[in-house]
Amino acid sequence: MKYIVYNQKGEKNAEEIILPKEIFEVKANPDLVHQVFVSQMANKRQSTAHTKDRGEVRGGGKKPWQQKGTGRARAGSTRSPIWTGGGVTFGPRNERNFKKIVPKKMKRKAFLMILSSKAEEKSLIILDNLKIEKPKTKEILSILNKLPCKAKNCLVALSEPDKNLFLASRNIPKVKVVEARNLNCIDLLSFKYLVIQKEAIKKMKETFKK
Repeated sequence: MKYIVYNQKGEKNAEEIILPKEIFEVKANPDLVHQVFVSQMANKRQSTAHTKDRGEVRGGGKKPWQQKGTGRARAGSTRSPIWTGGGVTFGPRNERNFKKIVPKKMKRKAFLMILSSKAEEKSLIILDNLKIEKPKTKEILSILNKLPCKAKNCLVALSEPDKNLFLASRNIPKVKVVEARNLNCIDLLSFKYLVIQKEAIKKMKETFKK
């Protein structure tokens, strides 16, 4: 597949890049992508919410009143769930495990499917280079605004870590800069556009080479 390459001024280069078929021409399977996305979201989830049951609540060792003769309902402990300050019935517990295991081949396939759909929908923007001299937000904004994404809802993938680009993009809403090797299905599906350096595609080709 031939694809347009832009420069930092937003101009189209004379030469087009040929995208590798094994990465950018993978047949879509929405069910597989959904399964991988749900599993990755579940694996990020943390079990922080926790309620104490009647065995963990402090106190309640003494019987509140005698079993018979008071006219009141029988009670064995003040820590019963029906008492104020007692344990919680069926509340959230921090030992719950949300992790879902998905084979690596399925994750890889879903990842390539999303990249292919980005290329097919023209939501993939390839830059010959991306460099700024100072970590200034206005510098990266001026570059992104010249591209088809217009600095709106875009994920920028770099071939190598660049501190200036990371710092400059922190304050821009709906713009995220990552290394290409750290791309995942969640990030790709969370942003409409993928802005990627030309060199990063070469590295991806080496990584996903069969």
